Amino acid sequence: MQIFDGSLDAKAITNAWYDEFKDKNCGALITFTGIVREEGGISALSFDIYEPILRKWLAGWEQKAKDLGAYVLFAHSRGDVPVHESSYVAGVVSPQRKVALRLINEFVEDFKANAPIWKYDVVGGERIYAKERSQAIKGAGLLG
Repeated sequence: MQIFDGSLDAKAITNAWYDEFKDKNCGALITFTGIVREEGGISALSFDIYEPILRKWLAGWEQKAKDLGAYVLFAHSRGDVPVHESSYVAGVVSPQRKVALRLINEFVEDFKANAPIWKYDVVGGERIYAKERSQAIKGAGLLG
């Protein structure tokens, strides 16, 4: 897990992952890069992260991947990320491409639904909670 303040250097992150795993006899490195879209008058998205829950969430995925002989990787931004910049990079390294393709999709979908990262629109320099594009996290809130 890598957390960075501001925009991600997606090329540097994915190149580092490639360099780390290229000699580990894996046949596939699949990556997903999330880029902030220009929509609704935003100039950026801003992110808050609750790292203790995020680490626990990731540990479950690391074990699931390990059981398949694979690895899950990800980097995310904290704070403001301007439009057209990257805020999220995920990767799966696996001996077989079919495992990597399946896991990257499941990982990204679960991340969007359950990772403790809160998104805000930045409009006119003001941070506004993006409630309509946010997911409720299981077990969060007063009523669990």
